[in-house]
Amino acid sequence: MAPDHILPEICQRYLDYYSHQVRAQGSVRGMQRILTGLDIYLQKSGVPLNEISIQKVDQFLALYNTNYSIGTAKSNRSYLRQFLRYLYLNQYIKKDLAPLIVSPPEFGQLKPPKFLRSHEVQKLFDSLDLSTAKNLRTNATMHLAYYLGLRPQEISSLTLDDISFRQKEIFIRSRKNCSPAHFPLPDNIIKAITAYIVGGRPETQSRVLFLQLIPPYKPVNRCDIPRYIKKCMTENNLESSTYWLRHSFAQNMLESGMSIYEIKEMMGHKSIDSTKKYLSIHIGLMREVILDETF
Repeated sequence: MAPDHILPEICQRYLDYYSHQVRAQGSVRGMQRILTGLDIYLQKSGVPLNEISIQKVDQFLALYNTNYSIGTAKSNRSYLRQFLRYLYLNQYIKKDLAPLIVSPPEFGQLKPPKFLRSHEVQKLFDSLDLSTAKNLRTNATMHLAYYLGLRPQEISSLTLDDISFRQKEIFIRSRKNCSPAHFPLPDNIIKAITAYIVGGRPETQSRVLFLQLIPPYKPVNRCDIPRYIKKCMTENNLESSTYWLRHSFAQNMLESGMSIYEIKEMMGHKSIDSTKKYLSIHIGLMREVILDETF
């Protein structure tokens, strides 16, 4: 969209700030697209950015998201919330419009999250030839996704400084609920990460854990993580995605008897409503928690 469009100074200043906060170039491009779209829309409407109203925001989003999927439209709303919050905190607009941007009902949420059975997970891990650097990296990322339920963004943001092998602990800085957390690091994850560092990670001054394997060894981005894991799944005839590993982690916690509030913290959810979706995986527990029945 309008690749040569020049953004207003406040938009460019925020984009520079945002690009330093996230490493994923896809997110930066997404933010740039929606800021460009918003600026074009406001110029055509004759409305200065510092006088924007929630009505104008809603009208813009309705037009902008017309040809996007539900998931992408959701991301676009998130981008705009972050930008409007920035404008408010910097006193560029008088009212915080970010909380007023709401999502339409998404009926797809009625579908329960999908997960892998234990034998499918075992098949996935067993299929990796750990004699290659690429597979050592994929193996480590899959361990983090399955045994800790980490999102691709959380995995790609990890640094060597976030891992304490002595204390068997990992620090997750970048979380969706904006609450960094320390988690115990199981031995199998320690072994997978160690194998990658020793046998697959390029020698570089970078402190980012997961790196590309071709010079100049840039950090992998959050889009790379699911792409590598998805390739492995496809090779094993598993019609699944990286998030199925995260859902499988939730399934394992449910079956171990953890409370929904404990699961919420482990999953890094902002709202308990997000966690409740995972109850549909475990029918018995769903009936007990939601319908107040016993089993």
